[in-house]
Amino acid sequence: MTHTVAQLNAAPPAEAQALLGGLYEHAPWVAAHAVRSRPFRSLADLRQRLREAVDAASPDDRLALLRAQPELAALPQCSPEEAGRLAQQNGDYSARFGFPFVAAPRGARGLELNGGELLDDLARRLDNPPDAELQEALRHLHRTAELRLQERFGEPALGNDIWDWQERLSAHSDPGYAEKGQLTVTYLTDAHRACAQRISHWMRDCGFDEVAVDAVGNVVGRYRAARPDAPTLMTGSHYDTVRNGGKYDGRLGIFVPMACVRELHRQGRRLPFDLEVIGFAEEEGQRYRATFLGSGALIGDFKPEWLDQKDADGVSMREAMAHAGLCIDDIPKLRRDPARYLGFVEVHIEQGPVLYELGLPLGIVTSINGSVRYQAQIFGMASHAGTTPMDRRRDAAVAAAELALFVERRAAQDADSVGTIGMLEVPGGSINVVPGECRFSLDLRAPSDPQRDALVNDVLAELAAICRRRGLRYALEETMRAAAAPSDPAWQQRWERAVDALGLPVHRMPSGAGHDAMKLHEVMPQAMLFVRGQNAGISHNPRESTTSDDIQLAALAMQGLLDELANETTT
Repeated sequence: MTHTVAQLNAAPPAEAQALLGGLYEHAPWVAAHAVRSRPFRSLADLRQRLREAVDAASPDDRLALLRAQPELAALPQCSPEEAGRLAQQNGDYSARFGFPFVAAPRGARGLELNGGELLDDLARRLDNPPDAELQEALRHLHRTAELRLQERFGEPALGNDIWDWQERLSAHSDPGYAEKGQLTVTYLTDAHRACAQRISHWMRDCGFDEVAVDAVGNVVGRYRAARPDAPTLMTGSHYDTVRNGGKYDGRLGIFVPMACVRELHRQGRRLPFDLEVIGFAEEEGQRYRATFLGSGALIGDFKPEWLDQKDADGVSMREAMAHAGLCIDDIPKLRRDPARYLGFVEVHIEQGPVLYELGLPLGIVTSINGSVRYQAQIFGMASHAGTTPMDRRRDAAVAAAELALFVERRAAQDADSVGTIGMLEVPGGSINVVPGECRFSLDLRAPSDPQRDALVNDVLAELAAICRRRGLRYALEETMRAAAAPSDPAWQQRWERAVDALGLPVHRMPSGAGHDAMKLHEVMPQAMLFVRGQNAGISHNPRESTTSDDIQLAALAMQGLLDELANETTT
């Protein structure tokens, strides 16, 4: 028997507490604390209140909660070897952390995990620092409670469908990766074209009025308004991936609005505006150096010189497009007239740890960070490591290391600035030679262009000062500069009201990563919604994941945004 939040709110305290009994084993105080905070606005609100009850407890009470959990004694479909590993790792875990291994019994879709998955998770978590693992164990308790709430209040049907679409699309992967069970879909490969056809097919099943693959490979679905010549709201994201990537980056932003269209179609309902959902063909720049090719084509920013680029096998983009049956001459026709658009909204997995650590399923993006990238070289003097005194060295690598520490300190001084030296190389280096040259990359980002430029100026000034003090030379090549894309205030507020209506806290945050919304920002207002990632928010990685519960909330938020916009447009 399933219950409703209304029944829970109306029940006497003892009965309400009984309805929530067993969500957190051996801890009836969690339910009691949550019941005292009634009424609950929604099931999502109830989940947050339960989490807050645990967060509000003392450190000793939280530790006691973990210590009261049963040890994982057996694994599903367990082999004798796996049973032995479990016994050993359970002992290692308890000795290291002082409480038993706690893991949600089912995965992101609510399906039972196999023994190998649980053992792999246990092995990974053994490496966590104790404080971090205590928080991770508590998150697994919260996820277990969330799964138990599904049994009592109903499953996230819409989220499950969207999750399943992503799982099925991930069956298509490029050669060399598919055989290893890895997901890689780069521009206009066989797997890429198969994804486009699969998305097109599902769009038609959802009830879109028009579905087509355009001249650069974007999949474009349009759900027509109740009247002709209505304005259009654009949404979507990309369906290509990085190499050995995750299933949700980009694709979540295609399937969430597709599900919304499906529900509108089932209800026989039309909006007072056209809804254009686009699966952008290329955002990652993996096969060709043409990042944001799909969304760029819609704003007239397809660069003809891209056509002559060649991939690792010597195939030019022109040849790949011809092989895919795309008409290059039609690319200029893809440019949209901004006057006919209300704006662009995008749903995207966060690709970071913030929402995961805060215990929040959704976040509202305030700005997509502006960024500058450099390739840099520092030149010193290569010399004998044994005979060159420390005060006479001109060590290029130590200078780069000193700069890296400055970047770390300086970026941390600003709200939401980040700086990274992700590539560091000593060409021809040797164990017994003081480095005479060091090559490195520099990536600097901030939520606004002035904040980014201040960070850049300080870092470059420090680079010059370090080299001057150490008797070194340096060279810089700026390889990329992207303007920040602050969210349009009106559209950001629509997302905020949609999230608040679900009974969730409204959390505002910048996006450190680039997104298709950055390109559309150049011609129309835009705003984004982030969805929590699992596994500490890891992305561009096979472990990238999100739950069907969180996906459901993203879909409900988008439905709320569409409903509000429909009311605005008709009044």
